[in-house]
This record gives sequence, C-alpha cells and structure tokens, in this order.
Amino acid sequence: MKFEINKNITEAHTLPGSFYTDAAIFEKSKTDIFLKTWQFASLTQAAQLHGSNKPFTLLPGFLDEPLLITNQNNQHQCLSNVCTHRGKILVENACMQNHIRCRYHGRKFDLNGNMLSMPEFEDVKNFPAPTDHLTQLQLKQWLQMFFVAATPAMDFEVCIDPIRPFIKQLSTDYIYQPTLSRDYLVQAHWALYCENYLEGFHIPFVHHDLNKTLDYSSYHTQCFKYSSLQIGYAQSGYPTLPIQHNEKSIAALYYWMFPNTMLNFYPWGLSVNVVKPITPHLTRVSFICFAYPNADVSGQINALDKVEREDEAIVESVQKGIGSRFYKHGRYATKRETGTHHFHGLIAEFL
Repeated sequence: MKFEINKNITEAHTLPGSFYTDAAIFEKSKTDIFLKTWQFASLTQAAQLHGSNKPFTLLPGFLDEPLLITNQNNQHQCLSNVCTHRGKILVENACMQNHIRCRYHGRKFDLNGNMLSMPEFEDVKNFPAPTDHLTQLQLKQWLQMFFVAATPAMDFEVCIDPIRPFIKQLSTDYIYQPTLSRDYLVQAHWALYCENYLEGFHIPFVHHDLNKTLDYSSYHTQCFKYSSLQIGYAQSGYPTLPIQHNEKSIAALYYWMFPNTMLNFYPWGLSVNVVKPITPHLTRVSFICFAYPNADVSGQINALDKVEREDEAIVESVQKGIGSRFYKHGRYATKRETGTHHFHGLIAEFL
C-alpha cells in the first residue's frame, strides 16, 4: 500500500487506519523505516575502557538484531555480534577482552571486526573473503549516548544539528550517569505514541498539571528535515531553562528524531524516550533520565510518570478506535498538529 500525505496541511488527511492495524505494513516498516534511521544503542559508559565489549539487541522483539559495541584505544565500533562461520552469538555478556573469539569453533576477530584466524580451514579456497569479517554499522556518539544505523538514509548530523543552537547554553557537559531507567508497555501502535508526543494540542485536555506550567497559547513547534522541536514556554513562577526564545522563558524543549527518539530538556536535566515497536498493538517505551549535579529530581520523575500514564491511557484508547470499520482518516489542526503532519509525511516518504 502506498501512502500519500499532502504537504499542504490545510488540505491534508492523516494516515489511514489501516496503517496502524495491517501486519504487512508493520513488517515493511522494519526495513523501510527503522533500518534506515538512527537508533539509540547504548549509554557510552558501557564501553568507556579499551577492550570493552558491550553486546546489545537492536529493538528487541522487533528488529531483534544482535550487535556489539567495542572499544579499541578509544575508537568505538558497532559490529554484528554473529559469527560469520555458523551464526553463533559471539559475545553474550559485557566483558573486557582484546579480541573476539567464537566459543563454538574458535573463529577469532579483532575489535574492528576483522577475522584473524580460524582452526581447520587450511584447505578452504578463497578464504578469508570479505564476508568472513564482521559487518560494521555506523556508530555516532552524542552527549553520553551511542546511536547506530544499519543502512542510514541520512547523516546523523542532519538529525541532531537543529537542536544544537537551542542547548548550547545548557550545562550538557555536566549531565552524568542516568538517575533512572524505566520501561513502559503501551497497548498501542508505536506511531500512535509518537503522534501524541508530536503535538501539544492535547495538553489542556489530558495533562492538567502540566498545563499549569506551560503557556499553551504560545506553545510552538518547528519542523526540520528529519526532526522537530516543540518549545514549551513557562508560566510565571515555574522553573525554567537558562535560555530564552523569542524573549520568553522556556519550561521544556521537546526534540524528536525520526522515527522514534525523543530528547526532552528540562531545568533539572534530560529525559530520553525511545519508542520500541513490538507488534502492531504493543509498544515498549524506554525512559532514561539524566540529571545535573545536585538536582533534586524525585518530584520531577513522579511528574514525568504521571504524564506518561496519562499519555498511555489516551493512545491505548486511540488504538481501540483506529481499527473501527467506520474510521478512515482524520484532518489536522493547522496550528497545533504541524509536528504530527510532518511525521506522517516522513512515514509516507519512507514507505
């Protein structure tokens, strides 16, 4: 199925209900969207030292790709974690070692993925070939996070550069190890969760406490090529970021990278939300919170949890309604839903 989103938001219709319910479209998004975009991989602290080997699974339950981040003299690589001989997982647990050796038949690789040796292969012709080395994936480091892409359709800098001018005055150098890591299971399609995040239209109706801190009348969204930024200006008397925009104080910056990464900058630190598809009706949302030194975040974490629960209830209700035989598609509020319109346009482009 081909999707088309009119670039003129005043004339555009949203994605059809079938996008959220069709299993074939969900499968197609693996290769056409997620393997072509930048995904959160790991915290950098997991591979700080020479010889670090950090295995991880890229989007478990969805892509299920076994990968490995290595550190050789502070040069990091992201490699396939599958032996090129018979497919055994190479590194099962985080460890320190100067090479990678398969525990099945002894094939040995260096930390850049080059095959070094293999027992009993003296008579094998045309060996080793390029396919005997481990595949390298593109890896980028930003703040205290690694991002990886299998076959990226864009440079990482195109995704991250638009936020840099807004946060250059923040104390990002002092963001330290996460204070909290938490997962939520949401009974809804991954895109519904992203759509909800990408518009402030629902805030007065769904998030009553949050709405007290934000000046909804001036809530502002900017769209970039593969990302968007929502600026939540602060009501008088509430904590603000040490920057201004349009001569107004800012309560929060909500930055989204296509298709599923959310970077939320608050006066106390940074919350990273990674939306991980599992099935067309089930999504895992991982929260990783970083705090500035001496920041009291306990109350802020509770507030984030409350907002998350409110969002869950809404998108789970939408999931039930989106499959109705009487629902086809919707329209966009031209001022309030520009981020969602932008998101739908990218989905249509990639699929």
